[in-house]
Amino acid sequence: MAALDTNVLVRLLAQDDPQQTRKAEAYLLAHPPLWISLPVLVESVHVLARLYRWEKPALLAMLDGLANSRHFIFQDQAAVVAAIDRWAQAKAGFVDCLDVELARCHGQEPLATFDKGLLNLQGTTGL
Repeated sequence: MAALDTNVLVRLLAQDDPQQTRKAEAYLLAHPPLWISLPVLVESVHVLARLYRWEKPALLAMLDGLANSRHFIFQDQAAVVAAIDRWAQAKAGFVDCLDVELARCHGQEPLATFDKGLLNLQGTTGL
């Protein structure tokens, strides 16, 4: 299984550079499913939110689309899918939701934090 770097995933999603988008799409068609690591996923969400100004609903739709596509697979698929669901309901950020779900999926609860906002998520404990 081939993996993607953030810049390739962002090209596929933002389609802002026609030449690079075509190359990324051709690679996707030649090597499905493509593996998306957690750092690439987090960085892609960050880039799309900060640089491309995607709002939470668009980011959720994108994440849901990736999670339900036969063309992609996430590192820690179950934790990512649970984090997407949690983020849809929470005021916390995606990375916080992913941290909590990774800990839960790997049997490492609770997640200790000093972040008072994060304490609203089940599976955390404050220090």
